[in-house]
Amino acid sequence: MNLLIMGLPGAGKGTQAAKIVEQFHVAHISTGDMFRAAMANQTEMGVLAKSYIDKGELVPDEVTNGIVKERLSQDDIKETGFLLDGYPRTIEQAHALDKTLAELGIELEGVINIEVNPDCLLERLSGRIIHRKTGETFHKVFNPPVDYKEEDYYQREDDKPETVKRRLDVNIAQGEPIIAHYRAKGLVHDIEGNQDINDVFKDIEKVLTNLK
Repeated sequence: MNLLIMGLPGAGKGTQAAKIVEQFHVAHISTGDMFRAAMANQTEMGVLAKSYIDKGELVPDEVTNGIVKERLSQDDIKETGFLLDGYPRTIEQAHALDKTLAELGIELEGVINIEVNPDCLLERLSGRIIHRKTGETFHKVFNPPVDYKEEDYYQREDDKPETVKRRLDVNIAQGEPIIAHYRAKGLVHDIEGNQDINDVFKDIEKVLTNLK
């Protein structure tokens, strides 16, 4: 099975990706792992990526696309199939992936799209608070401290509602054209992500069992 998994930050994509890999024995291809492996193995694209990273620059799309192509060309993919996680991030990368798969003779069979209302994600992602003295982490809603006094706690910049909202807005704007692209191909399977983790996976399992 050759799959993509998509979802906004906080939607539980990483958790479900791990469950899919365990249950269906596909190769989990995440962007971070791919970059690290390409650089460690000093592949042509890995060396190129490292030259940008060492200068503190963003790795251009053509290098990222090249690293994905290198990974999808490896033998294990032919045997197990793959679950791509964290790529494509832009519609341009989605078009590049279409081209790569066509060149490699690989067919994409499904896109798992974990849907969670952005307002719920805002609450989920911006609720983290840290105790000033102990450094202990809590969540205002899901794991509140017993003796909460606002002055005893702080939030990291990344966890503040306005920062989280900006991050979600960027992800929504980037993700919508990609989902539309794959929806037009009849590949998207929407999964309700605002339920128990195991129930989310049951829904995914049903979809993937029908695809096999």
